[in-house]
Amino acid sequence: MSSWKSVSKSNQKTHRERHQPEARSHLGLLEKKKDYKTRADDFNEKQKTLRLLRKRALNRNPDEFYFHMINSKTEDGEHFEKEKEDEHTPDQIKMMQTQDIQYVTMKLTSEKRKIERLKAELHMLDAAEEVTNSHTFFVDDPKEVLNFDVASRLGTHPALMGRRTNRMKLETLKSATLPTIDKAALEKAQRQKAQKYAVLAKRLEREKQLRIIQEKMLLKKNLLIKTESKPERIKPATKDAPPVYRWKTERKR
Repeated sequence: MSSWKSVSKSNQKTHRERHQPEARSHLGLLEKKKDYKTRADDFNEKQKTLRLLRKRALNRNPDEFYFHMINSKTEDGEHFEKEKEDEHTPDQIKMMQTQDIQYVTMKLTSEKRKIERLKAELHMLDAAEEVTNSHTFFVDDPKEVLNFDVASRLGTHPALMGRRTNRMKLETLKSATLPTIDKAALEKAQRQKAQKYAVLAKRLEREKQLRIIQEKMLLKKNLLIKTESKPERIKPATKDAPPVYRWKTERKR
């Protein structure tokens, strides 16, 4: 009996599914039964998920409290996560919600260029005057140390000893023709320089805030990338720094 079955099975004709007729070749490959089954299973699975979600929505109690209610909000049908006040300043929240990272990067680059131009214009002379440097003088006689005069050793006037730049020697002072000093013009120049340093301080602060916003937005963008393991949060965000996350090392194929 078994031999008859094996013989009959070997004599059976192999039925193959037909290919797409040439007249319909512009429609692409002809869908086979296995393709239909895969598509039907996917459709039925999605319909099952929709029925489950619809059932949960009907059974949901709108007055039931859950903790995520206080950390999220909905505006015009779009869901947003609320930003904590101790993590961002109001300006940072406004910038991150209304602009994209390309705009922030462009403004940061522009601010850096303006700062460089201001620094080149001011030459940072006042900063050079405040540098605390030292100069060592060597003498042959220990008694000379008691009566040592730095101004005479450098060959300059004692009134110029507090300066780090433009400290002329006595010979240059004797031969130089000093221009007449206009007190009003000098005060105006001092006011203009003070105003430029105030603008520079504001631009440095703005550049710092833009850099912080850029780092926070880049980190948020990286957190949206799905990985097998979620990163570990080591340090929360502050107004002056983004949060710190640690990703597990994954081998890239």
